[in-house]
This record gives sequence, C-alpha cells and structure tokens, in this order.
Amino acid sequence: MIAIVDYGVGNLFSLLCSLKALGAQAEVTGDASRIAAAERLILPGVGAFGDARDKLRRTGLDDVVVREARAGKPLLGICLGMQMLLDEGLEFGTHKGLGLIPGRVVPMQGAVPAGLKIPQIGWNALQMGNPPHRMFRHIRQGAHMYFVHSYYAANCPDVTATCEYGIPIAAAVARDNVWGCQFHPEKSGAAGLMMLRALVEAYSLR
Repeated sequence: MIAIVDYGVGNLFSLLCSLKALGAQAEVTGDASRIAAAERLILPGVGAFGDARDKLRRTGLDDVVVREARAGKPLLGICLGMQMLLDEGLEFGTHKGLGLIPGRVVPMQGAVPAGLKIPQIGWNALQMGNPPHRMFRHIRQGAHMYFVHSYYAANCPDVTATCEYGIPIAAAVARDNVWGCQFHPEKSGAAGLMMLRALVEAYSLR
C-alpha cells in the first residue's frame, strides 16, 4: 500500500486518482500507524515552506516520515514535499527541512534572468542524467512535466534531472530510497503517470 501523507497541505485527490489509475493500492492518511504500515510513502505539498513544515511538525508526522525513510522505505516528495526533503528552505525566513537529502531551497527571484515570470507555471522538458535514474525508467529524455514553483533546490549533490528556466533548475532529486520531484506528476499526463509507476515498482532497502 502507498500512503499519501495528509497533513493539511496539497491536492491529494488527484494524486490518489492517478495512483489508482495505475492499479496501485493507495490511501490518503494522517494516521501515523497507517503510514508506518505502508510499503511506500508520498509527501505532497503546496504553498510556503515554513507554513507546510510547521503543519507537518504539529501533526508529529515529520518524525514518522523521517524514521520510515531512514529505515529504507521508498519515499517520494512532490513539489513542496520535495523541497522539504532538503536541509533548509529560505522562503520568508530560514526554516529547517527534514534533512533526508543535502541542499537548500532558495528563491528563483534574482537567480533566473529578468523577464522570466515567477513562479514558473506550465510545462517544461526534463533533462535526465545518463543513464537516467530509475525513477525515470519508463520516461523518455525530454519528456514534459508540469511545474508550479517560485523556489528551487540548490547546493544539492543528488539532482537526477533538471529543466531549463533561464538557468538549470533541479527538477528531481534522489538519494537511495528517497526521491523528490519539483513537478507535479499527477498533473503531467501520461509521463507523470509513468513517474508514479516507477514508485509503485520501487523496492524497500530494509
């Protein structure tokens, strides 16, 4: 079973529908025991880093997610959920992340060329490593995914794909069983479904 971690942030219904379209058993839950019992986890997220991090902390689910991930359970962070996997975020102050992947989340403002709209909203092509990470095992080079974000992962040694938005932007990161994507696979059509399929097939490192 795949547990979509519900801490009051994110459009969870479309993500659940995408997983069910793949034939996966999945549920949206804020129950720590259900999250611990799941075979795979998804940490969604939209909005501001600090607010979402506070909500996750108040539920106590941050400790559960970190414990399960460090024990080897496959975990996918999506959009803000990916950003929270990193060490810290600099959105409206400095906020501590989950520390599962090295790096920090910084503003696109001032980093991308003047004239480009912030946030980045829309479709953009993935440039994957060679060979591609296994999260992209069913996706072709240059596949387009749907992005909505104003901040991005920097100083991260574990980038597995980028997109071009005036500068290379980290589109996905991964360290062992912990994966993250800045784009929304549940909004990215067939290519996004194939990204989620790779998670469904992911194995535990326990």
